Amino acid sequence: MNVLDAVDSASLRSDIPNFRAGDELKVHVRVIEGSKSRIQVFQGVVIGRQGSGVRETFNIRKISYGVGVERIFPVHAPVIEKIELVRKGDVRRAKLYFLRDLRGKAAKIKEKRGGDDLAAAYSTTTTSILDEVKPVVAEATVEAVVENTDAQTTEA
Repeated sequence: MNVLDAVDSASLRSDIPNFRAGDELKVHVRVIEGSKSRIQVFQGVVIGRQGSGVRETFNIRKISYGVGVERIFPVHAPVIEKIELVRKGDVRRAKLYFLRDLRGKAAKIKEKRGGDDLAAAYSTTTTSILDEVKPVVAEATVEAVVENTDAQTTEA
């Protein structure tokens, strides 16, 4: 395993719920203004998710005072205090960019049946899997780095 992969895996967050395009989220972001900081909530529909690992991002769209506002968030950013899954959307696409052209009721997304129980099951499953994998990955990277340095010293 590469050293960069070890650093990346150490900075992955485990408190992120499992969400996809069409889901409605509340993202609590820490905003620093001067010497003060506060939490700002951005609630909207996920229209896309890109990347993987530490570099993974997602786009959220909401309508604010009749104007469409989109914001791109890194999934594992430290400025994100928490992400709440408000409801799961029933869509058949990974990217919902077509919502930009739709207005009113046409832009509405059906809710996936199962609601809160489904969301709770997804979030607990994801965190429990990550909690099991993180120590194993960290231990494997330490062993790989030690083996790599041992191999370099024997060659010299």
